[in-house]
Parts: sequence; C-alpha cells; structure tokens
Amino acid sequence: MRFKNLDLNLLVALDALIRLRNVSRAAEEMFITQSAMSNALGRLRDYFDDPLLIQVGRMMELSPLAASLEQPLRDIIVRIDSAVVSTPSFNPADSRRLIGMVVSDYSLHTLIPIFMEIVTAEAPALQFDFKPQQNFPHLLLEKGEADLLIAPSVFCSTHHPSDVLFSDEICLVTDCRSSFATGEKITREQFESAGHVVMRPPNGGESFAERACREVGLAIRVEVATFAFSTLSVLVRGSNRLALVQKTLAIEMIKTGGLAIIDPPLDLPLLEQSAQWHSYRSRDPALTWVREKLKTAAAELAGRSSRLAGQRAITAINT
Repeated sequence: MRFKNLDLNLLVALDALIRLRNVSRAAEEMFITQSAMSNALGRLRDYFDDPLLIQVGRMMELSPLAASLEQPLRDIIVRIDSAVVSTPSFNPADSRRLIGMVVSDYSLHTLIPIFMEIVTAEAPALQFDFKPQQNFPHLLLEKGEADLLIAPSVFCSTHHPSDVLFSDEICLVTDCRSSFATGEKITREQFESAGHVVMRPPNGGESFAERACREVGLAIRVEVATFAFSTLSVLVRGSNRLALVQKTLAIEMIKTGGLAIIDPPLDLPLLEQSAQWHSYRSRDPALTWVREKLKTAAAELAGRSSRLAGQRAITAINT
C-alpha cells in the first residue's frame, strides 16, 4: 500500500532503523536480510531526500529529519500494534498471548508471586515477560516495548491511565546486632549520622524512599548503593548501617533471620503502587483481565502483610 507515493511497509523499517541505529540489528528484528534492509534504507533516503542515518565513526547517528520523525512514527506504530494485537474477546483459559510488564524487583518479590499463582490457575498458557524497572519507566509503554508498568504513582506518566493497586509504608531494616536494634524509636540525629544502604535505578534517578526523605527534610548519608531492592537486607548484615525498605518487602526479608525492622524518625509519605498502560490499550480485553488480577493479587498481598505484621507485634509483646 502506498500513501503519497510512499510504500507504507517502509515505515516499519524506518521505525526499526531509527530505534536501533543499526542496519544489521534492524534486519534481524524484522526477519529480513541485511541487504533487504539496506535496500529499504536506500529507498527511504530517496523518498525523504535525506540521509536519515549518518555514519559517525563506528556508530550511526540520526539526521535532524530522522530525529524529528522518531516520536510521531513510534506513535503510529504503537497505534497499529494496539489495533492488531488487541482482540475483540479474550479467553484466559486458552490464550497464549505474551504480556510484557515493567516491574521492580520489589514487585517481583512481593506482588508478582501472588499474581502468578492467580493467573496460572485461570490462564495456564498466558505468557509473561518481566522487564527491569528504569528511570522514566512510562517511556517503554510509549515505545510499545511493554504492555503494563507497575511503579510508584509519582513515577507514572500523567498522559496515560493507571490503577492504584496498594499502598506500602517505608521502614528501616538493620542487623539485629546493630546499635539501632534496641526496640526504641530511632532519633533524627541517629538516622542522619548513620551510614545507609540505598537502592538507585541502574540508569539514574532516585528511589521513592530517597524522594520521600527529601520531601520531609531528612538527610541520608549513603555509604553503599545497589541496583536491587532485594539486596538491601544482605548489605546491612554484619554492619551498623540502615536501609530504607518498603514494609511489605521488609517483612519478607526478616523471615531469613538476623534482621530487625525499625520505624524512621519522621512519618514518611506512603508508597502508592500503581499499574499503568498506554491510553491506546484501554480497550484491550486481555490487559483489562490482567489488570483485574493484579488488583486481586494486591488485595491478597495487603491481607498477608497485615496478618504477618500482627504476628510480629504479638511476638514482640510476648518476648
């Protein structure tokens, strides 16, 4: 099909070339030969009368025209993909659809195991691809590289719909033998003079916990930074350090023994965890079903956390 003498099939090739900036990789993604992709690039250059991709050393850079086409072209491709992938009906019992989800390892250790139990019972053939969290995670939705995002509401985009799943407190985890594991509430002076272990996204930015402390004026003296929430408990062991952790995850951490949960010196904002999807995918029945199962899993997670917290309180009183 042609539009204003442009073969519309070339738009898919152009999208791949702009994203990957590599002819060979673009050819692999589209399952065509490198020579066929080179031919497509030549035809695109003729049509636009522009080089589009420019060789700079061993890398290829976008021309100003190609850079201006990147976002509107991606938007078109995502719209088409949404229309093609979405089906008018969805039968979870026999669907083999692949769902891409952007999640942190915090979600992978708390919400996702419950979610997978629920989904496996009702949709045993449904497939999932969990992708790592990053700074500005909503960009993966806009690029069409993920179907759903699970992240703190403050990090979600205001341009796409979302559902609040649950809220979580931020607490402190420390070694049971540290000077802070006394049963007394930690003071602001102790908090700010202590060494901290923090999680920071691999590609920059700050965690919700660091953001929450900044908002209430608490200073954090970082001694150790890591890229995964799940390693915070390991990195405070055998030390006098503190780690700010989501309470649901902290409760899982202390099951391994040797750790204590303590309250921060000031009340921190609650972490509100949301599921977000591209506005073009709002009527996708498969994603609607998955979102409902996430809500069910979130409710179950909240119930389990409350029961475990209650058990901890009873144990503390009895001891």
